[in-house]
Amino acid sequence: MSSTLPAAPEKLSRRKQFAQTYRMARKTDRALPWWILGTFLLGAALGFVVLWLLPGSGTISLVLSILSALLIGLLGALIVFGRRAQNAAYSQMEGQQGAAAAALQMLRRGWKVDPVVAFTKQQDVVHRVVGPPGIVLVGEGSSPNRLKSLLINERRKHERVAAGAPIHEVICGNGEGQVPLTRLVRHVTKLGKAVKPADMTDILARLKALDANRSNIPLPKGPMPTSMKGMRGNQRGR
Repeated sequence: MSSTLPAAPEKLSRRKQFAQTYRMARKTDRALPWWILGTFLLGAALGFVVLWLLPGSGTISLVLSILSALLIGLLGALIVFGRRAQNAAYSQMEGQQGAAAAALQMLRRGWKVDPVVAFTKQQDVVHRVVGPPGIVLVGEGSSPNRLKSLLINERRKHERVAAGAPIHEVICGNGEGQVPLTRLVRHVTKLGKAVKPADMTDILARLKALDANRSNIPLPKGPMPTSMKGMRGNQRGR
């Protein structure tokens, strides 16, 4: 039976990643091509005017001005494309199961994301992030009360195996005291830097003992979170 699922971003060429991301963003952002085109033309025009006014004349100066203008326009178009594609992705994920886990994939190197380390029968889940702030437990679900209880239980388990490591609790949502999906990654990265790379390695090693006891626990039903790694690379224009 053939699969209709998109290929993993890591297995796609850079050109195909851009095409896939563009098609995804275009579904909810109908003005995307006009924003890209307008930004490219505006950036190229401004770049050409500024460079042309610099000292120098002749064919070489003209050629350099044109090339530089094209590069400036392309850079501006890539930046706008990345930001609008990210907003489109958040818009499509909003309210879906596993949205927080997918958003956390936007974290750069130096972070370890483990989706669904704990859950309830009602599909409330906790994801874990290990990075410079320490351990970050991110909950998402329909019941804040159930999530708080689930996060408390997970905090106690993590404290037993990683004593001394800073542990943060975050609930992804639009309610009071919660962090919206669009601000989740920024919120996590702003939790501070309390753990050095060597300490992070030690924490991850300690957490393996905790995760080993979860190996036979069935995951909640439903689609797994969609990876955003390809879109993350496109946002940076690389």
